[in-house]
Amino acid sequence: MAASTPATTPATSPGGALALALSEREELLGHCVHCGFCLPACPTYQELGDEADSPRGRLHLMRAVVEGRLDPGGDAFQRHMDRCLGCRACEPVCPSGVEYGLLLERARSVAIEARPAGLLTRALLATMASPVLGHVFGAGGRTLRATGLPALAARALPAGRFSDAPRLAMGMLAASGAPRFEPAERGESNAPAAPVGVAPGSMGRVALLAGCVQDQLFRRVHEATRLALRVNGWEVVEVKDQGCCGALHAHAGALGEARTLARRNIRAFSEAPGGIDFLVVNAAGCGALLRELPELLGEEGGRDGMEGPAGALSDRVRDISEILAGDGREPVTGAPLPLRVAYDPPCHLLHAQRVVEPPRRLLESIPGVELVALRDAERCCGGAGIYGITHPDLGGRIGRDKVDAVVDSGCDLVATGNPGCQMQIGAGIRLGGHTIGVAHPVELLAESYRRAGWT
Repeated sequence: MAASTPATTPATSPGGALALALSEREELLGHCVHCGFCLPACPTYQELGDEADSPRGRLHLMRAVVEGRLDPGGDAFQRHMDRCLGCRACEPVCPSGVEYGLLLERARSVAIEARPAGLLTRALLATMASPVLGHVFGAGGRTLRATGLPALAARALPAGRFSDAPRLAMGMLAASGAPRFEPAERGESNAPAAPVGVAPGSMGRVALLAGCVQDQLFRRVHEATRLALRVNGWEVVEVKDQGCCGALHAHAGALGEARTLARRNIRAFSEAPGGIDFLVVNAAGCGALLRELPELLGEEGGRDGMEGPAGALSDRVRDISEILAGDGREPVTGAPLPLRVAYDPPCHLLHAQRVVEPPRRLLESIPGVELVALRDAERCCGGAGIYGITHPDLGGRIGRDKVDAVVDSGCDLVATGNPGCQMQIGAGIRLGGHTIGVAHPVELLAESYRRAGWT
């Protein structure tokens, strides 16, 4: 599968569209030297054992489409591009530095051009992109979740070919609910009644990305984030007219929709009154997309004058763990929270953004928290945005490996910084009959602050 010079392909054909999408980056396909270092890191290859379901195998298929040797509407290209989780675990281990995530999204854009995505995928993406549909979806989901029916349905529905997706969907909705922290005596705490040495707003001004799923089903994570930021001296600026970041659309290959959503957010945050020092994100997939805005919009030659503002905004993007426990910062100490916690790093935080230590330092700063080791923590949970819903079988098989690791760790609670991961792992825990909680790391810190009397 040695790289070869691409054949000329008409720009109007699907293969030509892929070459056009890559344009000056077409040479990136040739960076893969087929060494195989990506194979042990790839969850789908490990699960299926098919070379075409490995990163280097998919890159070979992409090149075949660019050269006109493979029909992008055919079953082979469609199936193997669709099966990829997009976890990007192959990128850190690649000695050639192949930008696999970028190439996958461009390949998927051609795949859906040649053969439109399924109805479920289109419906989910349309709902996330629309403020009106998103609010309806969120209100309905929160109402249904409050009845307790999703938890009952996840346990009651029998496993089987036609019930796996509904069982998983109900389990994911139930898992989006607030975690239960083990009751703990408040007792004596060395936490002061108010932050010492950190004046409100003294650290700078930040805005918080609301997003779509995070805003509709995980508003408590936003509340926890705002509390943690205030306690640690950050002024939180509310920014209107923002919305879905477009990460789910980009991952699915709907790059046009992703760019439209990106432009809206760039305008909203660029026009924040008084300006902001950082854009804080508490969803790993959103953070990865926002950090790659210049790549996403630059392909259009800075259309609408957005290329410069895109770079300015992406430079300010920080995960909440970086703001609180990065660059030598230590979070303000709260009250004890006696829990055994396993940390599961979201793929798009670990592999895409390369944020490794700050989440662990954040958790280690909480008195009483004992971090326990999680086997194969760097492996994907099978959630991958909407993958867990659209691929309940394969995503579920990969997810069960993660749940087994969580159970074997002996933890009381697993912490992970992405809503899709929280729902995928939480659903797997519930379907397996376990009672382990799932929470965002900042939720634990905020709970520690609340027990110390800070609100």
